[in-house]
Amino acid sequence: RDPAVDRRDPASDLRDLPAFTDGRTHSLPGEPEWPVREVVVEYDEGWFVGGYDRVEQPDGTEKRYYWAELSPATVVIAVADGDVLFVEQYRPTVRNTQLELPAGIVEPGETYAEAGARELAEETGFTPDSTALLQEVWCSTGVLRHRRGYVVAEGLEPVDVEADSNEFLEPRAVPIDEALSVARSPPTNDATLEGLLLAERDGFL
Repeated sequence: RDPAVDRRDPASDLRDLPAFTDGRTHSLPGEPEWPVREVVVEYDEGWFVGGYDRVEQPDGTEKRYYWAELSPATVVIAVADGDVLFVEQYRPTVRNTQLELPAGIVEPGETYAEAGARELAEETGFTPDSTALLQEVWCSTGVLRHRRGYVVAEGLEPVDVEADSNEFLEPRAVPIDEALSVARSPPTNDATLEGLLLAERDGFL
């Protein structure tokens, strides 16, 4: 793709770019406080969009601020019978196997809670009778445009759901009083730790 194809007049809205008008869910930013002189999309791989904004800074200088935009994701803290449900999976990006909270992309038209219930069923074989959004956050804001919602799920029942063909993972039940210490054992990741800490703070663990 020629980056020039996705160059727009600086006054144009990011939401008018072809990369963001194809029906996918996107983590779109708010209105800029510093003038954006140019928006350039350099990569559109289907599951992420990458590019930069040429921004006028408060001292009058201009700088390219590079970003990678990912669809919003949901992270699920599923609690049942004194346990928290984890999934164990290998992450080729960091080349290690981790115990993580179930998670996945929010599909078009879904809320974080709806996506959380779907992902939980797909990854663990359990569906909740109640879900609640604990927190929505922006992730790694120095380079990413990526929103994440943390959802607590309770009242789990087994369900037959066909897992995604590209996921290779195993569900693991961890006692509630061990969940945080297990999550803090390397290798670990931000989403799992943040989700458990939020759930503990709000009284679910």
